[in-house]
Amino acid sequence: MNNFNKISVAGEARTELHDLLNLTGAEVSVNALPAGASVPFVHSHKENEEIYAVLEGEGYAEIDGENVALKAGDWLRVSASARRRFFASTEKALKYICIQVKANSLGGYTMSDAIV
Repeated sequence: MNNFNKISVAGEARTELHDLLNLTGAEVSVNALPAGASVPFVHSHKENEEIYAVLEGEGYAEIDGENVALKAGDWLRVSASARRRFFASTEKALKYICIQVKANSLGGYTMSDAIV
């Protein structure tokens, strides 16, 4: 049995990695919105916060009624209860990664969780 999984993600509009990588502590998705497009729904979560990494393009997130500008290189954390929706700009597509994890579940990180 391998202690790792590897896949390649092509140009789909959305790829969820949970099942593809057998993730046990997070959901990760790779998302691509064409210029002028948006996620077709507003949502929040019961327990999971989300971390977004903008890879390419620009757009904005509407979070609890506030518009937050996004561009390549931006990182954004959104609490579980916040209502969110993502939009690509009218001129450029928006490509981003979403990492979904249970809020307040981090027990250790970096060297505090390492075995050296």
